[in-house]
Amino acid sequence: MLYFVLAAPITHANEKSTKPYSEQSIYEKPMIERYVLDELKSLRMDQQDLERRITRDITDRELAVADKSMNYANVTVTYFFYIIAGVASLIALIGWQSMREIKENTKRMAEVQLKDIAESYEQKFKALERDLKRKTRIISENNREIEKINEVHNLWLRAQSSQTPEQKLEIYDEILKVRPGDLEALTYKADATMEMREFHWALSLCNRVLEVDDTNAHALYQRACAYACLGVEEQAISDLERAIKDSLSLRELAADEDDFENLRGNERFELLLTAVYD
Repeated sequence: MLYFVLAAPITHANEKSTKPYSEQSIYEKPMIERYVLDELKSLRMDQQDLERRITRDITDRELAVADKSMNYANVTVTYFFYIIAGVASLIALIGWQSMREIKENTKRMAEVQLKDIAESYEQKFKALERDLKRKTRIISENNREIEKINEVHNLWLRAQSSQTPEQKLEIYDEILKVRPGDLEALTYKADATMEMREFHWALSLCNRVLEVDDTNAHALYQRACAYACLGVEEQAISDLERAIKDSLSLRELAADEDDFENLRGNERFELLLTAVYD
């Protein structure tokens, strides 16, 4: 009955349509269009399924390749470390003696270098120590010299303020203890002995000074005074002449000197006091 229901419209349509099949409207065509659409849909679904299967296969293959690559890398690294360990073991077995010799030689060389450096610094420290000792000794000597200078200066100040020649002699003796052979102290001591009228003592002191410095004007003057008081006029005038030549200021002092009283009226002495020196 279904056949007749379906066939009736077709027969009716064929009866109504006299146009060719290709020129008929889609509404006038039979159910073949529906069939085509269903086939296209089926074809599209098959194509999607094929695409999913291809994607899945490609993914599986990539994962398999990555897995194999990881395994290969793992095996390669493991073998590489095995090779390194084997070579290191071989070097350790064969070259142990050489390494030991290198270590000993290095240690020996280091000890030699350290010894040389230590000796070099030891020499430098010894030289520095000697230099420091020398400078310390010089500083100590300078300090002692400064102390002596201060002490002598104070003694000279005391001598200037002393009233009697005996007190001056004591101070000059103290100066000579600090500075043995001090020519200035000896000449002033001779001056003090002249005040005490100890002419021979003064003469001896002046001779000690002149043995060291035969041009000492002060010592020559004091010895001239001693010779004049002892009556040795010619020697006194000779010493006075030498003293005045070295220090013209002594001529004025000689003009008023009481110790030269015995020389007054002596032509040579008077000429000496009035002579003009270049």
